[in-house]
Amino acid sequence: MNSISRKQFLMGAAAFTSGCAALNQTGSSKRRLSERPVEKAFVNARIWTGQSTQPYSDAIGVTGGKITVLGRDAVDALSSPKTQIVDLEGAFLTPGLIDSHVHFSMASLLLGQPSLRSAGTKDDFIQMISNAANQMQGQQWLQGGYWDNDAWGGEMPHRDWIDAVTSNIPVAVVRYDLHMVLLNSYAMAILGIHEDIAHIEGGIIERDTKGRLTGIFKDEAKEYVVGLIPQPTDQVVDAANKRGMNLAVSKGITQVYETGIDWQSFHSTRRMRNSGDMLLRFYSMVPLKDWEVLAAIIRDEGYGDDWVRWGGCKALMDGSLGSRTALFENPYLDDPSTSGILTNDPDNLFEMMQGADAAGLQLAIHAIGDRANNIVLDLMKQLVSVNGARDRRMRIEHAQHLQTEAILRFVDQDIIASMQPYHAIDDGRWAVNRIGPQRLNGTYAFHSLVDVGTHVAFGSDWPVAPLDPLEGIHAAVLRQTLDGKNPDGWYPEQRVNVETALKGYTYEAAYAGNCEQKMGTLAPDFSADFVVWDQDITRINPEKIRDTNVLRTIIAGRQVFSL
Repeated sequence: MNSISRKQFLMGAAAFTSGCAALNQTGSSKRRLSERPVEKAFVNARIWTGQSTQPYSDAIGVTGGKITVLGRDAVDALSSPKTQIVDLEGAFLTPGLIDSHVHFSMASLLLGQPSLRSAGTKDDFIQMISNAANQMQGQQWLQGGYWDNDAWGGEMPHRDWIDAVTSNIPVAVVRYDLHMVLLNSYAMAILGIHEDIAHIEGGIIERDTKGRLTGIFKDEAKEYVVGLIPQPTDQVVDAANKRGMNLAVSKGITQVYETGIDWQSFHSTRRMRNSGDMLLRFYSMVPLKDWEVLAAIIRDEGYGDDWVRWGGCKALMDGSLGSRTALFENPYLDDPSTSGILTNDPDNLFEMMQGADAAGLQLAIHAIGDRANNIVLDLMKQLVSVNGARDRRMRIEHAQHLQTEAILRFVDQDIIASMQPYHAIDDGRWAVNRIGPQRLNGTYAFHSLVDVGTHVAFGSDWPVAPLDPLEGIHAAVLRQTLDGKNPDGWYPEQRVNVETALKGYTYEAAYAGNCEQKMGTLAPDFSADFVVWDQDITRINPEKIRDTNVLRTIIAGRQVFSL
């Protein structure tokens, strides 16, 4: 294992500190801003600020893209005849919502591709593929997917199912958890994938009882075959991301964090920023294996700006529960032959973590199973021991299945739990079949983590789940599984209240992205990023949360969406 010199570490720590300072700095402008006349006043609203000292207000004054003052009296005092008054007519207003875990370019590119999520039987699946293939032209790839084999009893799809209806169309459709893909025979032929393909470390290549490839590739094997598919042009990626951004702001999202497995979003948002096409704020993470490339960019260009910024690296420790590749301490109940897989060798992963951390980069590691979470917590503890203590904002993505002692380790080690509430009501339909009721006690442990003082940031994992924070808030508050079988909540002791869920999408999400001193809360000198809703979700029956509509989305004082 390579060692990092003290000089390298100090340089990296300085880079991290200066990067955060650049994001958080407001300087003497605080005094000047509070003395300037209000340019735009949003009045007659019930405002949830996210502040503990002043949780509610009734008006916001905005100047130069920032919040000047809160409260009608203060707004009136700084208003002038030129102030634009926006009467919100009693609507509910919150800070802009931040989705702290998305796969943005991937999801945006698939917006026009077919969804197989509603396929409830094998025949449904085949018919949907057939219908989609009939709409394809030439050598265009049929991708999209999001199929759910548990919806039809768990049987894994096979390329034989679809070959007859896709003989001239290459197909690569992913399971909804993004951890496996199904290729048809035509796609495998185009990509040069033969029956004698070698094992891929960190992945699974499935074969049937006759030893033939089924077309199913999991985790690193999935990444390998998907990486062989021709990539879209920059123009196609940017156009797709613009559609994705329009969707995001219509849902009240003002910033997203790309927890990427490639560089698509990084490059696309930089291009769009230069051309003036950004609709929302963007924080990009890139693959941890490329940390030296990112560190060099930061040395040359810095960390970006408040609209498009970077500074984080992402890696995977294991797979997913649905694919039985999440790594557990004990075997799966419905397949005792496996306890899951490691998608990265821990020693190799630590070496990359150590180098990236010394360069001042934020670390985000995917861990689903309890053993995977334990390993990542161990590696993060070891990292602090080797590189020294400082404010790192290390994140575990998903933190899905935790043993009791692991829950306490998050706060003891100051690790952020980056979680996706919608997954609880989705996986909750069938998770008991995988690992049994006892081992599910620490699953999606929102309340337990918050209760001990952990920073819990919420997100969607789009396209695995809908790009809609209200769906996530509803899931976190009620935990009613999608099959309707848990009306009182699935493991209801892990429910949180609406304000806590809102905080997960605002302050805590901002904290997870190193921008909580200027975003995620409504306060003077913070960015004027907020959302106007037609219902006060803190007062209505939680069952009605998903019926709430976004009336306006404001970023830096500018309206980017209105109903």
